Amino acid sequence: MAELNLEALKREMTAWRRDLHAHPEFGFEEKRTAAFVAARLREFGLDDVAEGVGGTGVVGTLKRGSGNRAIALRADMDALRISEQSAAPYRSGNPGVMHACGHDGHTAMLLGAAKLLAGEGGFDGTVRFIFQPAEEWGKGALAMLDDGLLQRFPFDEIFGLHNMPGLPVGHFETRAGPIMSAEDNFEIVLRGLGGHAARPHSGNETLVAACALVTHLQTIVSRRLSPADIAVVSVTELITDGTRNALPGLARILGDARSFRPEVSAAIERQMRIIAEGTAAAYNVAAEVNYSREFMPLRNDAELAEAAFAAARNVFEPGNIAVAREPMTASEDFARFVDHVPGCFVFLGNGEASPPLHNSSYDFNDDGLVFGASFHVAIARQRLAI
Repeated sequence: MAELNLEALKREMTAWRRDLHAHPEFGFEEKRTAAFVAARLREFGLDDVAEGVGGTGVVGTLKRGSGNRAIALRADMDALRISEQSAAPYRSGNPGVMHACGHDGHTAMLLGAAKLLAGEGGFDGTVRFIFQPAEEWGKGALAMLDDGLLQRFPFDEIFGLHNMPGLPVGHFETRAGPIMSAEDNFEIVLRGLGGHAARPHSGNETLVAACALVTHLQTIVSRRLSPADIAVVSVTELITDGTRNALPGLARILGDARSFRPEVSAAIERQMRIIAEGTAAAYNVAAEVNYSREFMPLRNDAELAEAAFAAARNVFEPGNIAVAREPMTASEDFARFVDHVPGCFVFLGNGEASPPLHNSSYDFNDDGLVFGASFHVAIARQRLAI
């Protein structure tokens, strides 16, 4: 790819990215975003552009040569319900919603790759460009699969990427095997008999029981799981129906758990139920545990991880390519695709000074756009070599 082409493409991708940033949409509400993506893909001359896949998803298809293999490249499109704290001229124009995870940049990078591959070719086979809705709450990939993605737009393998704050721009990381965790959500409801704050003995209030339960839940990882297993149990909310002078009769404890193996997830749920029931009995209240599995663990195919490193060597400086040292306990909806076909997920630097993901001051670093688009192009040409 000529340097002049990349510079022109960077300017174009920056304009796309900032337009998307100014018009963020929550999961399954990405109607403007999907229309924007579909219009660009048609401008590039793709062979087919399908809209409404899994609700608001878009799939573009580009064929070259006579090869019968197909690969998929995936970007996520949705934003978060966060109020942006930014003075940028392209800041969110949708109050209470912002691109706080860089999906605007992911979308722009994949559009850039589609434009380059459509204009220059350099591969033999089929590339599917998958623009996925609703990644943030773990429903978009499943919706696309349920809508017949693999039957309507078959592919042999899939690649995805995510920007990474703290990693310098122009740096690349991935690893074979587990790379991102499962996410389970839980709600524990305690029911007792509330009453006057001056007469705690006249009822069975739930707040003290809830506080004890929150403490006991911390022993699941430290005392009930093997130290060899990576896991996190986090209580994120404690809600009661009490007030300043009234003891609560209802308490809700909410949170999430992260792990990398189904057996560990099952052990966390089992121990949580034992602890909740035991604590409730000790305080003479009733407990109800609701436990759901929202994200699957993401495991990279070993062969495709090696392929990703090989493609990265065509894009990044040798010293800027690294094996991710350990799996992340964040989760990614991309895992749903990898449950059906081999895949690989990689991380690209968003800058050492970047605010963290899901922060109200976060912004995607436009200097990373060319690296993402170039990686997509490199992996497509490598896996569908002429």
